Amino acid sequence: MVNIPQLVISMILFLVLFFGIGFLLNMVLRSTWVMAVIYPIVVILIVHDVSIFDYITSPGMAFPALWNNLMSLMFVDILILSFGFLGAILSGIVIKMLRVRGYQMF
Repeated sequence: MVNIPQLVISMILFLVLFFGIGFLLNMVLRSTWVMAVIYPIVVILIVHDVSIFDYITSPGMAFPALWNNLMSLMFVDILILSFGFLGAILSGIVIKMLRVRGYQMF
């Protein structure tokens, strides 16, 4: 069981963490949605312990195991990961709003 304060802090932490990473990546790479595209790869690396090369060398074993791990996530885990994705989306929106208003980042 997860405590409610621990859940709230984890959700805010993932939101702020991926907002910050996404904001910096979007600013440096002069793109808007970099972190929103990269985020599913980050989730796969968090959820699944298989090496990235196993997805290329033995996809018949790696992808079903990934699917089983994704389906076995608890609601709390899905909620925390979705707040990370929300932070990545918000970073793209903020960068876009700043560029429309005339701010040139790098």
